[in-house]
Amino acid sequence: MNHPNNRKKTVIAAAIGECVHVAGIYNFLRLAEHAGWRTVFLGSAVSVQEIVKAAMVEKADLVGISYRLTTATGERLLGEFAEAADGLKSNGVRFAFGGIPEIAARARSMGFFEKVFDGSDAMEEVLAYLKGDEKYHQVDGKYPDTTINRIHWKSPYPLLRHHFGLPSMEATVKGVEQIASTRCMDVISLGIDQDAQENFFHPERQNPRRKGAGGVPVRSEEDYGRLYQASRTGNYPLMRTYSGTDDFIRLAEMYTRTIHNAWCAIPLFWFNQMDGRGPWDLRGSISEHQKVMAWYGQRNIPVELNEPHHWGMRDAPDAVYVVSAFLAAYNARVFGVRDYIAQFMFNSPPGCSDAMDLAKMSAILRLITPLQTEDFRIWIETRTGLLSYPLDINAARGHLAASIYLQMALKPHIVHVVGPTEADHAATAAEVIEACALARRAIENSMRGAPQMLTDPLIHARVDELVKESTAILNAIKDLAEVGVADPWVDPATLAASVTLGIMDAPQLMNNPFARGEIKTCIHRGGCVSVDKHNNPISEIERIKGLGLKGGTKNGTKN
Repeated sequence: MNHPNNRKKTVIAAAIGECVHVAGIYNFLRLAEHAGWRTVFLGSAVSVQEIVKAAMVEKADLVGISYRLTTATGERLLGEFAEAADGLKSNGVRFAFGGIPEIAARARSMGFFEKVFDGSDAMEEVLAYLKGDEKYHQVDGKYPDTTINRIHWKSPYPLLRHHFGLPSMEATVKGVEQIASTRCMDVISLGIDQDAQENFFHPERQNPRRKGAGGVPVRSEEDYGRLYQASRTGNYPLMRTYSGTDDFIRLAEMYTRTIHNAWCAIPLFWFNQMDGRGPWDLRGSISEHQKVMAWYGQRNIPVELNEPHHWGMRDAPDAVYVVSAFLAAYNARVFGVRDYIAQFMFNSPPGCSDAMDLAKMSAILRLITPLQTEDFRIWIETRTGLLSYPLDINAARGHLAASIYLQMALKPHIVHVVGPTEADHAATAAEVIEACALARRAIENSMRGAPQMLTDPLIHARVDELVKESTAILNAIKDLAEVGVADPWVDPATLAASVTLGIMDAPQLMNNPFARGEIKTCIHRGGCVSVDKHNNPISEIERIKGLGLKGGTKNGTKN
């Protein structure tokens, strides 16, 4: 965007003639600043002569004008402007126009303006124009078709993703097309039903009575192909889905063929017999999940370990949440993932305060950021807590907007929008579109200049505390390893033992065949902490000392 002499390119902009509507042109300049331009705002109701003079004085590279009043007057003004500015255009100055659709159509027909905006253009398309990414534009249906390219294209704004999957294939296909056509988000996450996740290649194990339970009942490669084709409109959103709970590599191969899976999402400890979502035992599933990471890593497809929030949703202490996030990133790096998507689910458990939520996420970043290398890049994805929504839809909408505004403190590359209907039902296409609009507004408000929330000294103090406690847990896991284990943090037996022996634990795992579920927690000063039998907060060091680890095993089954 800079000239060879490193001078920033300059864009000037104004509302022309008697037009006083400047919100659109002002937003255009704000986006230009994000794209690296020097901007000059001339204001409202600026004459043709003043704009041309300012373009010469400021040595403008791009001139933007807008007009939002009557079509006949606007067309006359644009003609006068084109005649007066023709010399500037001959000298290489570029021109863009923005206005209501009727006037925009007249502006396009003139052939003078390089780019015409009519109000329907998505923010990321305006940014792409200003950044010079002209190979991506909606006329040719060309949009970045990989996650990392799309992140760069939309930067500094985050990608938006949302789950979508209805109990009917036909309804889901129509919904995908509707969502894509509105260009409301960048990534459609297919929510598929449980039988598709576990028994896709085993129709004999499928239960017809469960069809559509938890998502869309995909039953063939053709089904996936139909869903992907339905998304080939609008802004051509990327598509991804769950990694499944059995036949992992076969599913990965099919996802890559059919929906061009934007990235893999898989846990480390979950989606197995421990949580009732798959056929594998704990130790076996850890090993299988590591193979999946390696498979995607070899193909340079990003990987997300949707791991820590499973602990948080079961009321695990914040330190266990942080440790699970570190282990997830650590395993991804060891198993060859090049682009790692670190997911941060806020409001898990729901009672955590905003400040302590930010502290927990900051502690994770402090631990995983040193893992980055040229061959291991970390991308931040944030989302609202799955279990945190109130039933009242208006309160839920407010919660979504507030949560996403808070998440923006982490400068996420991806925002996973969780629809405000989540507490009641899976979102319809219309509800997905509405949720994304709410999210976009919260993001835009934050991008205009949010308070520096991470400078709060209480947050800093909690981060230090969580890092210390998480380090103690990680060291305790290392101590479990058998002699000869080179790296306990990726050894399936050691990781399984950390659960069966209670180092990694959560209250809602009580009576679980693989976990102790003996830990007790409560919300204390906004954070989720471990407590003793008298409900007094204790450190993780104290908790681990009291476990009595003798008699445990490392085969992934509780004694």
